[in-house]
Amino acid sequence: MKISNVLNTKAPKATIKKSGMSSLGIRNTRWLSFPYILWMVGFIIIPLIVILYYGMTTNDKQFTLENISSILNPINLRALLFALRLSLISTVICLILAYPLAMILNKSKMKSNSFIVMIIILPMWMNFLLRTIAWQNILERTGIINTVLKFFNLPMLNIINTPSAIVLGMVYNFLPFMVLPIYNVLIKIDKDIVNAARDLGANSRQTLFKIILPLSLPGVISGITMVFVPSLTTFVISNILGGSKIVLIGNVIEQQFRIGNWHTGSGLSLVLMIFILISMAILSKYDKESEGSNLW
Repeated sequence: MKISNVLNTKAPKATIKKSGMSSLGIRNTRWLSFPYILWMVGFIIIPLIVILYYGMTTNDKQFTLENISSILNPINLRALLFALRLSLISTVICLILAYPLAMILNKSKMKSNSFIVMIIILPMWMNFLLRTIAWQNILERTGIINTVLKFFNLPMLNIINTPSAIVLGMVYNFLPFMVLPIYNVLIKIDKDIVNAARDLGANSRQTLFKIILPLSLPGVISGITMVFVPSLTTFVISNILGGSKIVLIGNVIEQQFRIGNWHTGSGLSLVLMIFILISMAILSKYDKESEGSNLW
């Protein structure tokens, strides 16, 4: 029997219990979604309509595609490509760091498990801007790292206002968003599947790549999305850790809105939104193809 047959075996369907709630009761509870509908309309749909309107009109309220085509400007295009590069690097680093950490959390005891998860989440309680400013103080020429290196007569690091500093800031701020989805999927993997694979002769490497990794793929996809999207759109991290020397597409959009050029800023935002939707569609399609026995 192949190891992959362990996952191809379909479990019997669970019997569905009657809840006893009548259709009238279900209809009466629909009003509970009303606050979310208001929130979605006020903070999602209306802002998107406003961005779409400004992005495809001129100051004279005439339809145009010049705002969107402004992405072909050499400066804007270079900022977009550089943002894509840094966000991809940050996402890969987060994945490399997060997956082993999530596996360690999954195998650790309950008490230490909860403590480590709390340590991972704890920095997220602090304001995002304060966390980034803290790294600016750590990485600057007279910061903590260089002070320690100077004390031991070691070469000092000139990492502030460089792409490396931006990547470091992205990894630090977005790493928890990669760890937690992977961890939540790993803890739900049935231990009997892993034990069955080992009983069939699978070693640790085969178990990881043939069983655990495919089953944890939904968490990986979710983590990649939650890291890549904010990394691509960020402008705070590049402003603080990159200084004025490094300009990402988020900085270009922020500058356009700051000077009151809503039309160009909205057009660039639409282009960025298209890139995000394409990446999410690709990841979602890959995730759907990985369900069930299609992976093996």
